[in-house]
Amino acid sequence: MARPEPTRRIFLIGFMGAGKTSVGRALATRLGWKFSDLDNIIEVREQQTVATIFAERGEAEFRRLENAALAELLQASSAVNELSQPGQVIALGGGTFVQAANRAALENAGATTVLLEAPLEELISRCREAGNARPLAGDVVTFQELFTARQSAYSHARYRVDTMGKSVEQVAEEIQQVLAVGKPEVTQ
Repeated sequence: MARPEPTRRIFLIGFMGAGKTSVGRALATRLGWKFSDLDNIIEVREQQTVATIFAERGEAEFRRLENAALAELLQASSAVNELSQPGQVIALGGGTFVQAANRAALENAGATTVLLEAPLEELISRCREAGNARPLAGDVVTFQELFTARQSAYSHARYRVDTMGKSVEQVAEEIQQVLAVGKPEVTQ
């Protein structure tokens, strides 16, 4: 099956603490595009935080909600494919891309995926600095196991950008440069 043409939608993927939301906002501003965060979409729809959904309804229910929200986002943003429309940068939750059905939906939609990477120790440090808002970041051993388990799925991203030692703006600029090489419509 032929791969669909890429659209003007950039999906940022990566583990907890990789900087998907911060970098996504900065990249969208640089490009003059819209920014969305899938976790925020779910929180607004459900009127609960991700942490509360995990605690009260469990991870399986959260993943179901996440899959449904991604499907709706992909359908609603399909008009972004036209060059006359502004593009969209979307930050996905750390586990979204791990789900095979979500990866398939992104690929079928011609979505461009960018993996934000950093060493495990750096991700642990960033999550600690951010506080206890991440339901799967509480235990270091579980965090490490989850990080290792997700690497195979993350390897399917179209592009990879290392975030270690770089500011949010530096990472956004690097993504813009990487995308401009393969996608001239991304340039300003």
